[in-house]
Formats: sequence, structure tokens, C-alpha cells
Amino acid sequence: MNSTLPTPGRIIDTSAAVHRLNVLTINVHKGFTFFNRRFILPELREAVRATDADLVFLQEVHGSHEQHAQRHPAWPETPQYEFLADSMWPQFAYGRNAVYPHGDHGNALLSKFSISEYHNLDVSIDGNEQRGLLHCRLDVPGHQEVHAICVHLGLREAHRQRQVRLLLDFLDSLPAQAPVIVAGDFNDWRLKADAVLSERLVEAFGERFGTPARSFPARLPLLRLDRIYLRNAMPCAAQVLSKYPWSHLSDHAPLAAEISL
Repeated sequence: MNSTLPTPGRIIDTSAAVHRLNVLTINVHKGFTFFNRRFILPELREAVRATDADLVFLQEVHGSHEQHAQRHPAWPETPQYEFLADSMWPQFAYGRNAVYPHGDHGNALLSKFSISEYHNLDVSIDGNEQRGLLHCRLDVPGHQEVHAICVHLGLREAHRQRQVRLLLDFLDSLPAQAPVIVAGDFNDWRLKADAVLSERLVEAFGERFGTPARSFPARLPLLRLDRIYLRNAMPCAAQVLSKYPWSHLSDHAPLAAEISL
């Protein structure tokens, strides 16, 4: 879904070229805390809004869920990604990956820039893990086009390796000189995918600190699961948001980066 909300929190000046972007990526765990103990999507929305990110990459976000809507009074009437976008991000796109009797979930992108087109690339491998790469083409002032890809790779190593190859094949189809931002949950705790991707892309935390960020579990990050990869762009700053309230809002700590185009 790609739609425009009525009152964006910050109007983008389309007459001035944009050379810096603030990016946030977070696995929202379907709006629940670790172990699904509490529904916290309203608190998560306030925390995400406070970052004032230009682009927000979301994984495990619900498009709908009938049972949760009946069980939780604070469940939004709109899809979770639209609720999170609120009036801050006038454009959003959703890639539905998993569908079940009561609802669906997938990846989403919230953007302060126009999304001129988007599509969801199915990278599911044989089995019951449904995965996708949500690709959006953005109209960013001063650039012919900027590409954003929201990623959530599988739990099995063999699946991830095949999904990384599909991602690289897709990157080959994009204009060679266009800036590309690839962000999300790579589930790559052994860093095998990073070894392949880093030959072609710059990882924001790897470039700044020498290694991808620890992001899971949120309260005591140990595993390096989440990433922000770049092509034709460079990180100016990068930060793991692991302190309160972020440590209580999902099982993953969000990653934030300032990117130079």
C-alpha cells in the first residue's frame, strides 16, 4: 500500500537539494514487548516520532490481525504502519509477507519524501518462512532517484545465503549511480551474509566502528542482527538506540544513522 496522509509533520522543501538523510530501522515485533507480554504500539509510535527520521524501515509490522484487534483496546483501526506514520511521514509502503487466518504482517517503509513506485520481491525459500524485500523508489530533491530496500531475512543459514544472492541480483538491476539504502533485520548472527554484502555495499556501523552493531536482544544487545547497508552513499553518524524507552519497546534495538548522499 502506498498512500498520502493529510498533514505531514515536516514539509520537504522540494526546491533545495537534499544531501543528508536520517534513517531508522526497527523490527517492531508486531507491536508487542519481548515475549509478547504487553502491547506497546502507541508508546513505540511516540518514540519513533521523536527521532524525526526521514526514512523509517519497519520489519514484522501488522497489516491486520482480527484477534489482536478484539483483545487489545489500544489496537489501532488502521494498519500498524499507517498508525506509526501518523502525520509525520506523508508517504508509506507495505510489503505483505506472511498471511494467516486472522491477519498478515510484513515490511514497511515510512518516508518524508514521495514514493514514486514500490513493489515487494518474494524471497521465500521452500518451507513455511515467508520473506520479502520491499523496494521503494524515492523522489529526493537533488537526485534523479534514491532507492530504499527494507529487508527481513530468514532464520536458517542456507535460506539467508540464497536470499542474499537474490538481493544482490536485484541490486544489479538498479541504476549503477543511484544512491541505495538497504536496511532491516538480517538475522545474520554469524556474519556470513555481511561478509558477502560488504564486498559490494558499505555497512553503516562497520564503516564507522569496524563491525555491525549489536542489536538483539534489546535490553542487553549481544547479537548483530540488524544492519544499514549503503551504495553511492556514506554514513556520517550511526547509533544503536538501546536505552530506555527503546529497551522496552521491542525485542530488537533500533539502529539510527545519518547518511550523506
